[in-house]
Amino acid sequence: MTNNLSLKTVAAIATLVAATAISTTASANPFDFFNANREGVQATAYANPNEDTTELRADLRRQVVNYPSNEAPGTIIVDTPNTYLYFVMGGGKAMRYGIGVGREGFTWSGVKTVERKAEWPDWTPPPEMIQRQPYLPRFVAGGPTNPLGARAMYLSGSVYRIHGTNAPSTIGGRVSSGCIRMVNDDVTDLYNRVHVGSKVIVLPMTSERRAGSPNGIY
Repeated sequence: MTNNLSLKTVAAIATLVAATAISTTASANPFDFFNANREGVQATAYANPNEDTTELRADLRRQVVNYPSNEAPGTIIVDTPNTYLYFVMGGGKAMRYGIGVGREGFTWSGVKTVERKAEWPDWTPPPEMIQRQPYLPRFVAGGPTNPLGARAMYLSGSVYRIHGTNAPSTIGGRVSSGCIRMVNDDVTDLYNRVHVGSKVIVLPMTSERRAGSPNGIY
């Protein structure tokens, strides 16, 4: 009798735990599949804009900083290892923004130009992204829940963009598939400063900022 009672007690506890787990899963946002941790994938591009209210660290907030550079005013410099983007203003100054960059295996470097600009852009994941993450939608119309955010600047000869995000908690992190992300207020500010044809320099992860260098970035 005692053994039967113990078995019934264990079974009841197991049933309760399972029911709790199912209830917890069901109560999660069923549309927030971009934030799901799937095996081999860390896709944090998509979030509910009403849920992510993260405040940026002080150093990641938009601010004018001293930035000696040989690059012409209007040039964008992406400091990948330090997760900053600089808009060169001239006179040894730059506007600095906090950014999110590519996760491990998805960083890149080189010189591009801004090929085109778009407000509240639509998002069509490229085939290579669909292959890696087949659960992604094939098209998302522009708007507050679009992972490209409020503005996008498309970089020449590539699938990469500088764009907004509805997941500010990812700023300062290495989470994307190679695109440069900014909070929506910042990408809108940059969008208004940048022109089609502007030069964009993306520094490699191995680059280091050396004090006293002529252009302040290498």
